[in-house]
Amino acid sequence: MISNLADPAISGFFLGASLIIAIGAQNAFVLKLGIIRKHVFTVVMICALSDAALIVAGVGGFGTLIQSTPGLIKAVSWLGAGFLFIYGAMAFSRAFKTQSLATAHIAPPSLMKTIITVLSLTFLNPHVYLDTVVLLGGLSARYAGAAQIAYGAGAVLASFVWFFALGYGARLLAPVFERPVSWKILEFLIGAIMWSIAAKLLLL
Repeated sequence: MISNLADPAISGFFLGASLIIAIGAQNAFVLKLGIIRKHVFTVVMICALSDAALIVAGVGGFGTLIQSTPGLIKAVSWLGAGFLFIYGAMAFSRAFKTQSLATAHIAPPSLMKTIITVLSLTFLNPHVYLDTVVLLGGLSARYAGAAQIAYGAGAVLASFVWFFALGYGARLLAPVFERPVSWKILEFLIGAIMWSIAAKLLLL
């Protein structure tokens, strides 16, 4: 058992950060809403709290259960792939529209639609379970007692830091996205990310 709680906390923080700081469907959605400054707090809180719940579940022992139930991951993979394919197609459609895409003219999604979308992007992505519940949860077995709790807390903190930085830092890019071509490129990239992740999920 590690007596110094700082070591497992730092380990959990950097491992958690390395897993979530990657271009993915969830991060792309947070980035877009951050740029247009709509529902940012709600979205980043949902993302961070969802990660926290999954990390706690993993550290609490559910990682081992998930590893022993491959059929569950397969089912979530197919559902997630279908959702991402549809969302990606919508992004491609927006990328090829000709109307102005300046931030001031973008109609923001409703709060309910935003919540449903971010929950779907989070919980229909099996990589979320693999990263948080299985990987982070499995590696927590290296620690015991308070050290294990510190490890989990470090990973949870990484999620909060990342999503709040992404959501509220995205507004710094707003001047770039006042040009319609920038939005077209972003929507196209989002569509490409969604479809590439969907393809990977089908190959799991």
